[in-house]
Amino acid sequence: MTVSPAMRRYAAEIYRLQEDNEQVSLSLLSSHVESSAQAISTMVKRLNKSGYLIHEPYRGVRLTPAGEEIAMPSLRRHRLTEVFLVKVMKYDWASAHTLSDTFERGVNDELEDRMDELAGHPTRCPHGEPIPSKEGVMPVVNDEPLANVPSGSDCVVSRVRTHNMDKLHYIAEIGLTPGTPFHLLSCAPFKGPLRLEMKPHDHIIGYELSQSLWVEVIKRGDGNKLPPLKPVVSKSSKN
Repeated sequence: MTVSPAMRRYAAEIYRLQEDNEQVSLSLLSSHVESSAQAISTMVKRLNKSGYLIHEPYRGVRLTPAGEEIAMPSLRRHRLTEVFLVKVMKYDWASAHTLSDTFERGVNDELEDRMDELAGHPTRCPHGEPIPSKEGVMPVVNDEPLANVPSGSDCVVSRVRTHNMDKLHYIAEIGLTPGTPFHLLSCAPFKGPLRLEMKPHDHIIGYELSQSLWVEVIKRGDGNKLPPLKPVVSKSSKN
């Protein structure tokens, strides 16, 4: 069966979403794909019938290995386009994802190869996401959400996993772009703020923002060690 560009784009979007969701609901997919509910339902049925995804009613969808395979060319083209837009055409990294959604649809194999060459054969997009090889192999990235890392850890920013332009502008402003090293000084409990030791100065970020930052841990800390509680002595016990 011939795989259409639209099928590849849908498979690529599901691939992105299922990295953070066990099942991708149709409402979640709809929020990331500019299509009507009817069009999404039709495409999901088509992908399901072709064996590219499994659809569990009231739960959502998940790609099969064959579905992940057809997603790779679209993911590669999209992420290469993002690099080309930022590195060669000098667009801001915050707008690269949205621009790439439109730009990549006019890119053929010859243009893709030329963009790859001009961008220096990148292995990551501007946000740190790995770029599949031309053979469809997705590089393995050994990272984890900063929100899960214990204090005292030495880290390097690996991926910035948000398309929110305000967040991307702020992350760039404080220098937390992929490849940046830092030391996690402290994590306040109960989803409190995190303090990062960086050059030229420290930064304090909120828990919500930390969830968008994925890091490679160079040296894992032992977390916050709180002092033991002192026993409470009541007045009656003194008598």
